[in-house]
Amino acid sequence: MRKWILATIAAAIFVAPSASMAQSPIVIKFSHVVTNDTPKGKGALKFKELAEKYTDGKVKVEVYPNSSLYKDKEEIEALQLGSVQMLAPSTAKFAPLGAKEFEALDLPWLFKDEATYTKAMKGPVGKWLFQKLESKGISGLAYWDNGFHMVSSNRPLLMPADFQGLKVRISGSKIADQYFREVGSIPQIMAFSEVYQALQTGVVDGCENTASNYLTQKFHEVQKHITVSYHAHLQYAVIVNSKFWNGLPTDIRMQLDKAMDEATDYTNSIAVKENEDALAEIKKSGKTTLHYLTDDQRKAWQVAMAPTYKWATGRVGQEVLDLVAKELAIKMN
Repeated sequence: MRKWILATIAAAIFVAPSASMAQSPIVIKFSHVVTNDTPKGKGALKFKELAEKYTDGKVKVEVYPNSSLYKDKEEIEALQLGSVQMLAPSTAKFAPLGAKEFEALDLPWLFKDEATYTKAMKGPVGKWLFQKLESKGISGLAYWDNGFHMVSSNRPLLMPADFQGLKVRISGSKIADQYFREVGSIPQIMAFSEVYQALQTGVVDGCENTASNYLTQKFHEVQKHITVSYHAHLQYAVIVNSKFWNGLPTDIRMQLDKAMDEATDYTNSIAVKENEDALAEIKKSGKTTLHYLTDDQRKAWQVAMAPTYKWATGRVGQEVLDLVAKELAIKMN
């Protein structure tokens, strides 16, 4: 009898955690570096809402915005280690992994409008780039739009000569580094969470980013001039730890795919308006002067930055440049 009781207790101890675990939701930690009140921030919250709804609570998505969990330099390593399951970094962040090809998307004046960008990323270009991440233990789920870059400084930036000697913060893309060097400025790689203080204290003189990020990070409050240049595009790649993702039950993963597809459509549909609204708010604040390029000024920027395309061949490789050129029906010098 005593042996039977002990065996029963042992069995209960062994089974209980398993039963408990079966009832616990699968947790997805989703880390990003911008605020909730941006296209990416809203997209992450939309995915959380849909993922929990479609899986009937079997999945719980914990969103950590504004670098509250990891900064940009730390987050991809954390993903590979399994400390976080989902990220949405800018595509400029993949070069340290050995996927330099993503930087082709940072070429200046590459996408003429949002529709052109969206078509390219849904087509062969987007799929080909995601394949470059598979050997790194990372799976790509979607591309999220955040519109076109503006530039700022405490002096007006209207002609290429105005950039001379300017210390400009960049996110890490060597393509961005090159086109800023082409106009005579000094690029500085810096974590997104550190930019406001760097601008405020003069560690850097200026930066590039989208209107929604300028507003929500309050960069416009510490920059006297913003040029609405739209010279390059900012896009994010929603990525997951492959081992985690592939280990999910098939039915759960199907529901999460559905949630991601809908969250992507939502995010990309609001990106343009979010940036337009942010630009209006920045103008209304009166804390910075907005400048718009004339046709001649824009042409001067394009000519000055054009050598970046030839330089890019040695950085990202001819294959991706040919792929992008074919998709966009353009010539790459």
